[in-house]
Amino acid sequence: MSSTLILGDWLITTPMEPPKANWGVRVVDDSIAAVGPSADLRRDYPDDEVHDAGGCVVAPGFVNGHTHLYGTLAHGIPLDKAPSDFWSFLADFWWPLVEDALDHEMMCAATDWVCAEMLRGGTTCFYDCLEAPFAIPGALLAQKEVVERRGMRGILSFEATERVSRENGQLGLRENAEFVEHCREAGGLVSGLMCFHTTFTCSAGFIRQAFELAGDLDVLTHMHCNEGVHEPNYAQEHFGMRTLEYYDQLGVTGPAMLASQCVQVSEREQATIAERGVHVTHMPLSNCEVGGGIAPVPELMDAGVTLGLGSDGYVNDFFAVMRGAFLIHKAAHLNPQVMPAHLVWYLATEGGARAIGLERVGRLEPGWAADLQLINAELPTPVADHNLYEQLVLWRNHTHVRDVMVAGEWRVRDGEVLGADMRAMRARVHENAARMWHKARE
Repeated sequence: MSSTLILGDWLITTPMEPPKANWGVRVVDDSIAAVGPSADLRRDYPDDEVHDAGGCVVAPGFVNGHTHLYGTLAHGIPLDKAPSDFWSFLADFWWPLVEDALDHEMMCAATDWVCAEMLRGGTTCFYDCLEAPFAIPGALLAQKEVVERRGMRGILSFEATERVSRENGQLGLRENAEFVEHCREAGGLVSGLMCFHTTFTCSAGFIRQAFELAGDLDVLTHMHCNEGVHEPNYAQEHFGMRTLEYYDQLGVTGPAMLASQCVQVSEREQATIAERGVHVTHMPLSNCEVGGGIAPVPELMDAGVTLGLGSDGYVNDFFAVMRGAFLIHKAAHLNPQVMPAHLVWYLATEGGARAIGLERVGRLEPGWAADLQLINAELPTPVADHNLYEQLVLWRNHTHVRDVMVAGEWRVRDGEVLGADMRAMRARVHENAARMWHKARE
């Protein structure tokens, strides 16, 4: 048994409570065993190793509730012209130039880099959606090896779709189901869930099949939902109702549904999400990038929806993601009181964990996972319990994260990702991005 006291200037146990000055945590093996005033912990556990976090906030690690690890390969890709709307973003750019070009080496190079990038910025846990229709079977197993090497807590899925062919769609569903079973047998920090793309790339029977498989495996089913106006318009034209109404008619809405984006949702769809207990993940920055709009997150929060934050594989610095959620909704509602900093922090930690189906992750209390980060708190103005959350959201970024622990193991020390040759990893990503870009030009 290993036991360590981590003692900082401030402790965030849960953002739903005020931060605690001069408190720390006791980590035993992979869990939090005790929290309390630093002096009390030193007195009660005199034989424990002490990790000095002076000048830092000890906080739960971030939970990236929705990302595309392979997305980093598309950063800066040459385009003849920028997409003009969400459909052209998918049909003319993302599908043919990115997802259809992916192979295992590209995916693994990107996965390794982004895992290290996320760790460096305090993200300890994530959920990833991989759509690479010509890289299955075996794509998730290849990713898993990389994630395990970085020591992160991850949920991996393949975004099954019938847009290539019905046979390819079945291959995608099987990729998810077999991976879920593999992870359960293997144990560890990596797991899986069921995933398909959208109503405009998947038939009704395919969607029902995905949920049935997930029900047999007792896992969530994820899909992108109303990321822009295209899907609700498509649903209205083809099904005579909006997207969430269609899912409700299919009988699949409920607590086992994880819907990402949910940007263009009507009041009736919002009510369906809340009444059925659908989980939602919010991507404030990428929704802006693709011109999707601003999701009604404050309204969903008020309705009691289980909700988390994600980077969508766009900007992976979670301080930037939090800032987006903190600021965008204030502007949209013309109200500076909307989305207070502590609530944004909750969505970035425990809220995100709950959204993707994890228990006892995202909070620093006894019995919870020892997933944490130490954030430099030497700010220009005094830090106090009434301003800490806002100060961190507005004035910190990934460079201010000093140390990161996942499941009781240090993965970042003094700003360096342990066991990661970042120069070699960057060169590998450059090489694979160039290969993907070359395919795009062919």
